[in-house]
Amino acid sequence: MRRRQTTRKREIPELKVIPIGGLNEIGKNMTLLECNNQIMIIDCGLSFPDDEMYGIDIVIPDFSYLIANRERIAGMVITHGHEDHIGAVPYLLKNIKIPVYGTRLTLGLVENKLKEHGIQGDLRTINAGDKIQLGCFDIETIRTTHSIADSICLAITTPAGVVFHSGDFKIDYTPIDGEPIDFSKLAEIGKKGVTLMLCDSTNVTRPGFTASERVVGQTIENIFRNAKTRIIIATFSSNVHRVQKIIENAVKFGRKVAISGRSMENVVALAIELGYLDIPPGTLVDLKMTKNIPDDQLVIITTGSQGEPMSALSRIASGEHKSVKLKKGDMVILSSTPVPGNEKTVSNVVNKLFEKGAEVIYSDIADIHVSGHACQEELKLIHSLIKPKFFMPVHGEYRHLIAHARLAESLGMNKDNIFVLENGDILKVNKRRAKRETAMVEADAILVDGLGVGDVGNIVLRDRKLLSESGLIIVVAAIEKESHMVVSGPEIISRGFVYVRENESLIEEARKVAMEALEKCQNKRMKDWNAMKSQVRDALNSYIYETTKRSPIILPIFLEV
Repeated sequence: MRRRQTTRKREIPELKVIPIGGLNEIGKNMTLLECNNQIMIIDCGLSFPDDEMYGIDIVIPDFSYLIANRERIAGMVITHGHEDHIGAVPYLLKNIKIPVYGTRLTLGLVENKLKEHGIQGDLRTINAGDKIQLGCFDIETIRTTHSIADSICLAITTPAGVVFHSGDFKIDYTPIDGEPIDFSKLAEIGKKGVTLMLCDSTNVTRPGFTASERVVGQTIENIFRNAKTRIIIATFSSNVHRVQKIIENAVKFGRKVAISGRSMENVVALAIELGYLDIPPGTLVDLKMTKNIPDDQLVIITTGSQGEPMSALSRIASGEHKSVKLKKGDMVILSSTPVPGNEKTVSNVVNKLFEKGAEVIYSDIADIHVSGHACQEELKLIHSLIKPKFFMPVHGEYRHLIAHARLAESLGMNKDNIFVLENGDILKVNKRRAKRETAMVEADAILVDGLGVGDVGNIVLRDRKLLSESGLIIVVAAIEKESHMVVSGPEIISRGFVYVRENESLIEEARKVAMEALEKCQNKRMKDWNAMKSQVRDALNSYIYETTKRSPIILPIFLEV
């Protein structure tokens, strides 16, 4: 009798895509790909705190999932050297030792960060066009154009299909370095078949094309040609191509160049070392020596184009810079546009510069800045070249992700194949189907305050908010240990609430209210100090709110004698 042969159903490999940061926000970009029990990381960036995050320096992704699965991590690839893609690398490498791949300029910037943190990293340099393997992930790096040199996008072949990650990009047909985006490679990848595309959404709401960096170069040349005074120009330190154009025009019109701002000094030094900046000998001068150079023969390149309070340009505008004192007639150029949320700080700096008598040129009145991100027509071109089966918009606020999803749908993509995710979501993908899982991984925003990482939470932020809005009242009393009688005080100390000398009656009445609350505690023979503090706090809260309609933080301090 013939034995019946049974065929075992072959399992289809699946890929998990897990965004840890970068969705519903600008910054903090980090994406995980997980397949065959192995994980690769794409980018590891930071974001800057919003107005409600009092005292916070930076915000980084939540690494708890990676730390719990550290043995499965094959490595990390970084698409380019902007802070929102590399800024959190030192914080990750303090917890996990993994190889980090990136282009020369990208890893040069990463290495500087690691040195600041006292960390040795396993940094592995690649060039655009190189292929690398991380576990089951075969990665092809592709040259692209952005507002920083050495940017790449990624085509990642996995057992579950090909994933294309655009990185940050725009389509610049005439880039400063003469290296345009590799269209032939993109078309080749699209022709082979792409299962999933993750694509930059930053400028999806802007119609048309993003202008070339050469437009800014032409504007800078026109300004330099007509300028008769000292030029101070602020731009992003990472925009090496723009710094190159500034230096070229300085040389052309007979000006020396000085650098101001630590990050600008570091990036310029690194770019010279790696060959990304070509500066003729004798062009650069020490900032402290510029007093001896005629104004019409000097350019100062500085940080602070976003109005950062401690940046070189802000200190120049407020008269606090040690080496640069603003003169009437100085030409100050802000070669940038305000990042969303920075409009007010940039406006404040511009106003201060005008008040000091400077001639200020900024993006509202001249073509002095172009974006590094693709607009609608460029995004349409990338979609047409890559032709993905599934699509996941990344790198943008929720409105950007939705707009990008609609753009993909307008190009004929099935709505069911488009996935707008949140940080921590899990998208399961194979060559046939994709599905958003109900489960999520931890992807909270981790707040960095000085040396403290993640030790500031919502309660601390709430207290800082209250302190900033209504101030602090400290109630100090000395209480006898056995009888719990008040032997001294209570004294009222106000910080950020009212000026005591002008509100003596209010402070005196508050002292009486605190004393009455303590006497009630004594009458009730209350011995729990926490309960006594609550009584004083509640009584003062009620009185102060009724009197001033304000709610300062009230901190009772009892000294046992």
